[in-house]
Amino acid sequence: MSGRLLRALAGLSVAGAAHAAVNAVLLRRPPADPPPVRRPVTVVVPVRDEADQVAGCLAALLDQRGVDRLRIVVVDDGSTDGTADVVRAVHDRRVRLVSAPAPPPGWLGKPHACAEGAATAAAGADDVLVFVDADVRLFPDAIAGAVAVLDAHGLDLVSPWPRPLAEGPAERLVQPLAPWLWTTTLPLRLAERSRHPSLAAANGQFLVVRRGAYERAGGHGSVRGEVLEDIALLRSVKRAGGRGAPIEGARLAACRMYAGWPEVREGYAKSLWASVGGRPAGAVVAAAALTAVYVVPAVAAVAGSRAGLVGYAAGVAGRVAAGVVSGSRTWPDALAHPVSVLALDALVLHSVRGHRRGSLRWRGRPVEARSAHASATMTG
Repeated sequence: MSGRLLRALAGLSVAGAAHAAVNAVLLRRPPADPPPVRRPVTVVVPVRDEADQVAGCLAALLDQRGVDRLRIVVVDDGSTDGTADVVRAVHDRRVRLVSAPAPPPGWLGKPHACAEGAATAAAGADDVLVFVDADVRLFPDAIAGAVAVLDAHGLDLVSPWPRPLAEGPAERLVQPLAPWLWTTTLPLRLAERSRHPSLAAANGQFLVVRRGAYERAGGHGSVRGEVLEDIALLRSVKRAGGRGAPIEGARLAACRMYAGWPEVREGYAKSLWASVGGRPAGAVVAAAALTAVYVVPAVAAVAGSRAGLVGYAAGVAGRVAAGVVSGSRTWPDALAHPVSVLALDALVLHSVRGHRRGSLRWRGRPVEARSAHASATMTG
């Protein structure tokens, strides 16, 4: 490899680290003591075979402080493991269990479940809708803190990024990459102000949106066939004239998405193929670009290249900056950042291959793009 190309790659790594550091400063943060929320708040929890998770999720939701008018709607999307029985055992008038019918043609399972839950909410335009996955644990001021950011900055949707909990090598390598990617590549203030749909990052584990903005955007009906329904919903809100962005969520919630490499591999397989504009080729190209910027310099550094060492060090620094923002473990994990990128490569290829073969499955359902005349379903 020519020295000029290596220096260019190292320069991109340095630029990414600098951008991550700027975003770490600019990221909206909830107040330490948020004001109480007086208007109605409806929390929608879509579940499919979450018997092991839903009780802990509900306990955390029922422990929320400063939310005067809280209602929790658990939408059971065809569970077969006793999830509904666990919910029924929670004797609290604020909790309601809804059984979702089979998704209509053209709908994926999770957007349909979220739409069913939102349909039960109060109709005030300034009411708040919160979407929470069953494996997320909200801290006591989570909802009040997120709503405080929503109100203080005139936003319509905020996506507090839960602290990723990772145990074991596979989780520690892969789980911090999502917040690192948007911290490194997304200009936060511009994305917050811009209505351009491409400037969007969101995490469906924990979304907070004004009811009026949700309805103007068409709700989850506008993203009915989207595998990455969270980002698609923010884009719909932007198209409808709203504003939204990710915010700091490490102090508001935590989530352990997957346990071990098999779950990591299959969990990401369902969506990575669609991560760049819904195009598998785009995901492969993006993975190749990340490899060039964050792996090639590290390899060159081992061979004694100073430019490679600078590029590798910048990649580590950017990972640390993102870890500080997201609450991820930073040391010594950040030192293995090139290995993390290679693990992402493997996941992207597995996802694209599975998508092309039509073999992707999640929680017993096929995960693949289908026409509006066929039902495609996925939850979680």
